[in-house]
Amino acid sequence: MYPKLFLLLSLFFAACSKKDSTPAPDPITPPVVVSRTGSLGIVGDTADVVRTVQGGLLIMGGSTDVDEGIKWLLQRSGGGDIVVIRASGGTGYNNYMYKMQAVNSVETLLINSKELAENEQVARIVRNAEALFIAGGDQWNYTQFWKGTKLQAAINYLLTDKKAPVGGTSAGAAILGQYIFDAQYGTITSAEALANPFLQKVSVNTSFLAHPFLNNTITDTHYDNPDRRGRHAVFLARLIADHNAPAKGIGIEEKTAMAIDDKGDIKVFGTGKAWMLDANNTTPETIKAGEPLTWNRNGKGIKFYSIQGSKAGTAVGNILNWSNLSGTQTGFFRVQNGSLTL
Repeated sequence: MYPKLFLLLSLFFAACSKKDSTPAPDPITPPVVVSRTGSLGIVGDTADVVRTVQGGLLIMGGSTDVDEGIKWLLQRSGGGDIVVIRASGGTGYNNYMYKMQAVNSVETLLINSKELAENEQVARIVRNAEALFIAGGDQWNYTQFWKGTKLQAAINYLLTDKKAPVGGTSAGAAILGQYIFDAQYGTITSAEALANPFLQKVSVNTSFLAHPFLNNTITDTHYDNPDRRGRHAVFLARLIADHNAPAKGIGIEEKTAMAIDDKGDIKVFGTGKAWMLDANNTTPETIKAGEPLTWNRNGKGIKFYSIQGSKAGTAVGNILNWSNLSGTQTGFFRVQNGSLTL
């Protein structure tokens, strides 16, 4: 009896002492709450550092973030301080970014008023960033709160003087071009916009950001959910009608990101597509209030380049030379009496 009991006890204690082979979840580092105006919290070192940066733009289409695109942005920070700005939401990007790449810190600022956007401390935190990311939300909030403020000046300092990498997703990407659909009167569907390009909800205006790679360009996101190609065609038509601009567009599908480096070279990360639109030196045949849009021009209205994303990043050419992109699907958006075909 005693040998059997000894054997059972030995097996029991051996089982209890065996390490669990299931890896423990990564610990969540609680953001340090700091006294800086507008800050929701910071992960990492609270002291400012200075690092050598590489410029670039990350235009992300919304929904699930594209890890490879975010990592590309963080790497270009040189391991410095990352700042996330938003007008609603929380600190979800802090741990996500901090664990993805070795950086000094990640801090989220909630800037949901003109007063905060005019605050010198808020502007200084943004100017000192080695990378800036604009979260999703409502682009009208970004426009009404941030346009014409010290925050606007700080973002443009990063873009044009410091040449730090800047990115955004969803609404945060929608404000990156020289022109924006500002959503002042709410969103609009492709069908509504095509039926009447001058509806009040087609609110297309100049942006407040100034990256030269996106001159004469209007971006749109969530491009495949729902289909936004029709309304994007209307936005370009309005740029021509209202601003006499040589209109271009960049549309990004969900779970997809376009990365543009400091030389203008493009990579597309993710599972969806990026679309580049060119008015092709044409103008709409019919663009009048209360009438459907027609922009056909013998089947050669708006030229498009469609780029399938990939995990490694699909390289296609340079943003400064749209006529020489490689590895893309090409065609034309044709609009006839408010109906879009490709």
